[in-house]
Amino acid sequence: MPDTKSLPRVTISRTVTLPDPTRAALYRRAPEFGPKLLFFSGGTALRHLSETLIDYTSNSIHLITPFDSGGSSAVLRKAFAMPAVGDIRNRIMALADRSITGNPAVFDLFAYRLPKDATQEELAVRFGRMITGEDPLVRRIPDPMRKIIRTHLHFFEQRRPPSFDLRGASIGNCILTGGYFNYNRMLDPVIYLFMQLVEARGVVRPIVTADLHLACQLENGRVLLGQHLMTGKEAAPIDAPIAKLWLVADLDDPTPATVRIREKTETLIRKADVICYPYGSFYSSLLANLLPQGVGDAVAATDCPKVYIPNLGHDPEQRGLTVAGQTARLLGALEGGCVKACRRDDLLRFVLVDSKKGRYENPLDLPGIRRLGVQVLDVSLARDDNPDQADSRKVAELLLSLT
Repeated sequence: MPDTKSLPRVTISRTVTLPDPTRAALYRRAPEFGPKLLFFSGGTALRHLSETLIDYTSNSIHLITPFDSGGSSAVLRKAFAMPAVGDIRNRIMALADRSITGNPAVFDLFAYRLPKDATQEELAVRFGRMITGEDPLVRRIPDPMRKIIRTHLHFFEQRRPPSFDLRGASIGNCILTGGYFNYNRMLDPVIYLFMQLVEARGVVRPIVTADLHLACQLENGRVLLGQHLMTGKEAAPIDAPIAKLWLVADLDDPTPATVRIREKTETLIRKADVICYPYGSFYSSLLANLLPQGVGDAVAATDCPKVYIPNLGHDPEQRGLTVAGQTARLLGALEGGCVKACRRDDLLRFVLVDSKKGRYENPLDLPGIRRLGVQVLDVSLARDDNPDQADSRKVAELLLSLT
């Protein structure tokens, strides 16, 4: 067998139509052979796009930020000193094939949250009935899925401290957490297991598995420790633009922490047919994924189109940033993660905008984007009924056209 490293390599360019309906139709007929579209993301902004993608490809790759520190994730992380699993659960469910027997029931259970208006005693009884399989939500799930879910809920219950607040708890997060303990604090096995159980059409992985948090410094000098303080959802919106973003090991200590992506994550990046930096919370979902060491180098070494799709509508984290400013920050984050020298178009080639119908909170500044050495693709992205949001079908078909 010849040594592939010694074989000659050539780069071939081609002209594409955006979107390319023929290519989209081809993938739709055989999604199992669809391309590896890779997304650096987190949160719920890509839920609709992920649900749409499974019509075209079963091979999309989703690298998720595990640094959330709000909502039910905050309760779990404080109790168990673990990475956040809520966004991982959301993405697995978005990629699930709900047509397979049993999957709708699993989806309903994973999406269920315990009521916030019940007493802890009432919730403990309800949770116990889920463990024994008597609760209707669990009872309607067929074996062996039901036994696996009950086992992982049992592991969770064994580790749950008496002070743990069950009000509003996500059952899906509890199941993943129980599996995390069942597999000796390893996330990969439990993620793989539940992706198999729900027939998830793609790959979902945390960018790292370390128990770390986000920190940022605003331009007015104020330091915020914790993702939940940046998003404007659980605290007041930031009162000045974000100047710097980094990782910390403790929400009480701003000392920067370093972490490197694993070899298997680097391999996933290098296998991508298209790398997408998508819409969503700009700092806490997108740039957060680029902070671990090794991300920039892996992206630069991957020979495929790299695309940024800016937010339509409002994102509190983008205070003061034009789309050109966002592009510059994105490039800066990628370049900061590179040890080896590389060209800018090895990190980012295209920015997709919709200047006709899209509603952007801040100016686009298209000349500013081009001065950064990035090509602007002005295409139809916005929903016809809501220009503040991207149309998932349009986005999917545009990305597929670039493969």
